[in-house]
Amino acid sequence: MGWISTADPSYEVALDGGKVVARNGAGKVLRSIPAKLKDDAAVVQLRQLTEWLSQHERGCRTEIEKWMLRSLPVPAALLARVWPDEAWRAVLTDLVVAEVDGAGHWDTAEVGFLRAADERGIGVVTLDGDTRRLAAERVAVPHPVLLPDLSELREFAAELDVTQSFDQLFRETWDRPADLRPDARAYDAYEGGRYEQVRHLMGRATSLGYQVRGGEAVCRVLEDGRTVEARVWCGEAYYEGETETGSLSFTADRSSLRLLDVGPIAWSEGVRMAAALYAGRVVKDAEETK
Repeated sequence: MGWISTADPSYEVALDGGKVVARNGAGKVLRSIPAKLKDDAAVVQLRQLTEWLSQHERGCRTEIEKWMLRSLPVPAALLARVWPDEAWRAVLTDLVVAEVDGAGHWDTAEVGFLRAADERGIGVVTLDGDTRRLAAERVAVPHPVLLPDLSELREFAAELDVTQSFDQLFRETWDRPADLRPDARAYDAYEGGRYEQVRHLMGRATSLGYQVRGGEAVCRVLEDGRTVEARVWCGEAYYEGETETGSLSFTADRSSLRLLDVGPIAWSEGVRMAAALYAGRVVKDAEETK
């Protein structure tokens, strides 16, 4: 740790694991910051730095989730540029990536765990346990629902004791049921989750990272060049009474989609949102959550 002097020469402060700590003149690290240092300039600056670092880390995660949900090819040069940044590297390390060719196509059967990014290229560990450098100028971060070898990748990750900082490989996924009606436009498996107040449901939606617009929780996915929005009704924004989660529906270009026309990523992410909102409902007696 790099210790910084305070206005009181008897104390120094530093950052330790994202937390501001202090030590006295004898070098003993204290359990808490002395009250007299609460408004010290050095302490205030370190706390502001921790807030910035936290926001920066969230920003990295948000950007990577955007790459995954929108199937966006990422320039290898960009990864090499951000790799030295500890926050970026922590989130990028061990992501499953695929090479993107000049035409923008990528093969999810040929993937590897991201281990390095520099002027030599993108370093990965394959399912065969080999370490190699990708020659591609761009890579993709596939959504797990697109990975044909998902179970093998998970097993391999467990063997290597791989822990992804970003929720990709062990992200919950859902496949579209085979018995949907051809004309169905709403999925009601997670409909009817009761909340005591509308704001509680909307608060859960925003805390999970979803937008709330027009009384609906919204999850946006770019799939096959088309922006699809998964939607779950939450309730009128200014109504203070209880509400229930609505059925899951999908739109593209402001038009309702048949469930059979929804792609695998949008379907999985939409059901993931609906299930998460339903899970936060008020549960009576011995009712079991889905």
